[in-house]
Amino acid sequence: MRNFIRYAVRLLPWLLVLASCRGGGAVPTDTPAPKPTPKPPVYALIVKEKTNPYMLKMYEGFAAACEEIGAVPVFEGPGAYTADAQIEIIERLVDARSVDAIAIAANDADALEPSLRAAMNAGISVLSLDSSVNPGGRMTHIQQASPELIGRVLIQAAWSMVGGRGKVGLISSTLYATNQNLWISWMLKEIEENPLKYKDFELLPVLYGDDDPDKSAEAALLLLETHRDLGAIITPSVVGMLAVGRVLEARPPDVVFTGLGLPSEIAPFIRSGHCPWMYLWNPIDIGYLASWSAHALHTGAITGAVGDILTAGRLGQRFVTVSADGGTEILLGDPVKFDSGNIGEWELVY
Repeated sequence: MRNFIRYAVRLLPWLLVLASCRGGGAVPTDTPAPKPTPKPPVYALIVKEKTNPYMLKMYEGFAAACEEIGAVPVFEGPGAYTADAQIEIIERLVDARSVDAIAIAANDADALEPSLRAAMNAGISVLSLDSSVNPGGRMTHIQQASPELIGRVLIQAAWSMVGGRGKVGLISSTLYATNQNLWISWMLKEIEENPLKYKDFELLPVLYGDDDPDKSAEAALLLLETHRDLGAIITPSVVGMLAVGRVLEARPPDVVFTGLGLPSEIAPFIRSGHCPWMYLWNPIDIGYLASWSAHALHTGAITGAVGDILTAGRLGQRFVTVSADGGTEILLGDPVKFDSGNIGEWELVY
């Protein structure tokens, strides 16, 4: 018995150590357990086509805003201007549950709606920019400028350039581009509402360059060959603008062009007189505003309803208003006119 007691006394310290290691005898401390680091939100920009310089500028602004917000930007886009290619991207992002918001420039508003509805049903915030999707496939839209103002100023510019008399060609991007189609509808309305002003002015049927340099150049050459009395060409497409400029640069500036182009690309044609002036907005700002809007939708700061107000970083406050298609939109601002007086400044920006 004495040996057992002596053995138990010797073993007791080791038992206490073992119990402490197992946690049964651990002494409580006041040190709190470390809190898990919250994951930053992930916002994706899906563009019409991944090499389009205008779209790349949009992503530049999108990524800059994400950095300010503390979000992770994702750049997605197909290698061709098709809705099917964009749908594949959307479905992949939804299946992977890898993003919190999607901002998309649509190749086809109707075709994209089901997949974007599925994204919203999965808890992803969805908005469109540049070229809108149907209201049922988005929470809101980023409108670069008033579609009415864009359409009217482009026709007014062409009318002025041809002295109110002559034929003017029109080269759009794709047949299903919602933004282009809306601008064109306002061009036609401007002519319809002012019959006396445009009585000697003829806007030719729309040709499509599919936002492809070669196809846009072919459309410009077709206009020149078919209409010897052509006075001007309008192209509300950044890709189309550069293509038309390259076609016309080998000719005297008897046929001029205008539309929506990047100042850095169109500056030489403004200086040569082939493009007296043109319009655009800052695509960097469109992407920037889209990123802040995606964040506001994801965090619940806005829902995309009329009357919502968000603060968009350096752009300040923006308001959610009714859009022409019955949905809602957030307006960036008015288009900027670029001519010989200011092109030197703006070509260094974008």
